[in-house]
Amino acid sequence: MDRLGSFSSDPSDKPPCRGCSSYLMEPYIKCAECGPPPFFLCLQCFTRGFEYKKHQSDHTYEIMTSDFPVLDPSWTAQEEMALLEAVMDCGFGNWQDVANQMCTKTKEECEKHYMKHFINNPLFASTLLNLKQAEEAKTADTAIPFHSAEDPPRPTFDSLLSRDMAGYMPARADFIEEFDNYAEWDLRDIDFVEDDSDILHALKMAVVDIYHSRLKERQRRKKIIRDHGLINLRKFQLMERRYPKEVQDLYETMRRFARIVGPVEHDKFIESHALEFELRREIKRLQEYRTAGITNFCSARTYDHLKKTREEERLKRTMLSEVLQYIQDSSACQQWLRRQADIDSGLSPSVSMASNSGRRSAPPLNLTGLPGTEKLNEKEKELCQMVRLVPGAYLEYKSALLNECNKQGGLRLAQARALIKIDVNKTRKIYDFLIREGYITKA
Repeated sequence: MDRLGSFSSDPSDKPPCRGCSSYLMEPYIKCAECGPPPFFLCLQCFTRGFEYKKHQSDHTYEIMTSDFPVLDPSWTAQEEMALLEAVMDCGFGNWQDVANQMCTKTKEECEKHYMKHFINNPLFASTLLNLKQAEEAKTADTAIPFHSAEDPPRPTFDSLLSRDMAGYMPARADFIEEFDNYAEWDLRDIDFVEDDSDILHALKMAVVDIYHSRLKERQRRKKIIRDHGLINLRKFQLMERRYPKEVQDLYETMRRFARIVGPVEHDKFIESHALEFELRREIKRLQEYRTAGITNFCSARTYDHLKKTREEERLKRTMLSEVLQYIQDSSACQQWLRRQADIDSGLSPSVSMASNSGRRSAPPLNLTGLPGTEKLNEKEKELCQMVRLVPGAYLEYKSALLNECNKQGGLRLAQARALIKIDVNKTRKIYDFLIREGYITKA
């Protein structure tokens, strides 16, 4: 099998023969079953069946030669490499010196061939572009560091953005409040004097060692925050929300292990599971097609369209169960009917407000038979009835607020409204209820 073996025209740059130790001249033989290091033989040692240690004469081999065309039929690979070496030695543009060093081509041939195949060759230009794009793509999916050399936002003290950035001060590349902020207090009264006893001196040194361990822990936490891009919290949350809900749950579970594996490895782990989730979902979809007897993608598109149509028809048939919840209140029933009319006509559903004269408040929601009611206590049931919120939605909102409060160490009403996209008055009632019952704390 022919292969470009040596890129140098100088025999001394080639590996020596393992049989006679002479410099190899092309063509020569490379054993395909020995190595590393590679086992090379000259033609003379190969023809007499030279064997050495693990190398046997019946091993498969490769013929290493550069006496074949690569870019131009009239130029061998050896001449191509000799041209590149000559340009490197003599400099670009000194074509007469290049031709003198090559000895096999004229000045015009060297210049024409080099300009055509190494300067103006679109293949090489596209290859360099692809390499650049691959390098940019390789560094694009890493964690977002927050370098002090950037020009980050400089929020005012105790503002919302300042609290989101954990009190980080970009101009000083430090935090307003350190971890274990009062660690230095244990050292304020320590004074080393010459008449200290050995025990007292040892106790003071132990206190200093404890303080050093606290400083190390402080630096470790800062490094984790910077390496994982946690200072710019909003950008970090946007990155997290681009995953499906299942992958977000995994992200939340594995967050505590990120400090062990590092930012790049942690992101690769999450990305691999996101890819696995996508593959599993695609496999499940293909299995559904196979179960339905579909064997091509044209039929699959028809199947998806019909499935969507059937699902819409099913939802329309179940509207009667929703009407029954409003049937006892005539005004609520009329409001629901207007909303459905807007939906059927293609408009965005709007909540029509009754005039101030004769306006009635909606009756409490009947929770009988609604899923999730058994998971509520009496106070939560009363809240859902007055706010007219189904138990399943309330439990979901409650879980989201508890998770955010645990992550932030507290929760503000503005943050709760950003998490729960419902009526602001209902959000306030839920927020006040959770504060009053001790489920969450104010930030």
